[in-house]
Amino acid sequence: MSRVVVLGSGPAGLTAALYLSRANLAPVVYEGFQPGGQLTTTTDVDNFPGFPEGIMGPELMERMKGQCERFGAKFEMDEIVTADLSSRPFKMTTSLGAEIEADALVIATGATARYLGLENELRLRGHGVSACATCDGFFFQGQDVAVVGGGDSAMEEATFLTKFARKVYLIHRRDSFRASKIMQDRALNNERIEVLWNTTVADVKGADAVEGLVLQDTVTGETSELDVTGLFLAIGHIPNTAPFKGQLDLDGEGYISLKVPGTSLTNIEGVFSAGDVHDTNYRQAITAAGSGCKAAMDAERFLEGHE
Repeated sequence: MSRVVVLGSGPAGLTAALYLSRANLAPVVYEGFQPGGQLTTTTDVDNFPGFPEGIMGPELMERMKGQCERFGAKFEMDEIVTADLSSRPFKMTTSLGAEIEADALVIATGATARYLGLENELRLRGHGVSACATCDGFFFQGQDVAVVGGGDSAMEEATFLTKFARKVYLIHRRDSFRASKIMQDRALNNERIEVLWNTTVADVKGADAVEGLVLQDTVTGETSELDVTGLFLAIGHIPNTAPFKGQLDLDGEGYISLKVPGTSLTNIEGVFSAGDVHDTNYRQAITAAGSGCKAAMDAERFLEGHE
């Protein structure tokens, strides 16, 4: 049995593991089958403090993992599929059939961005295809890009991208947005944004980077091509909380609801949340890392009080 288990190996999980290992708690990290989380699908990271020349996403995650290992954190390439949080020690099973127990649990499983599911779209993630304008918008200065979506996030992403891009095409499959009126007005009144109504993306062109899109009219079925060098998906995220449904308090979208805002506390004593698994607002590597620190400190205090 482990005193503390960390689920997830993105910035939140690795920061939690670092603080826990430095507290001599020997955390075991179940890193999933995409070690490093969403940052491993991006290329240059220029907004993480301490790297004035920038750093590649996978390298940043590898460095963070190495720092955790230096202080004794253990890693397992496996993921949790079932969890019993009704009593301590918490009991979990993994996809590889392992049964594990823990006195404290840090959940940093993140949220998975929704993609359209096109073969070329997935192949070009990190090479012109992105689900985070705040992360990657800077790299498209003076270029034409497209945003897919019709909610508040799509309006926000499109508006943000006008700080860098020459033109932003906002692609929506219907003839009206579901975004709030104020967010719609902000986008529709921006001269750099052009809305393509009743339109879907049928394919992404390009061998090594995005070179254009194939569009399809949802009314007529006709196809056309759009010359852009970037495609941003703003069609939502899926929180990775399936094993905890019915036990942890979740919001309507499945994100963990914190018991006390600004902490990592959940409705179950001894279970702590970190990163995008509860953060529906910022979704940045640095804010995830900060919440991982909070979760580790909260877990350490919890264990000290239950020795």
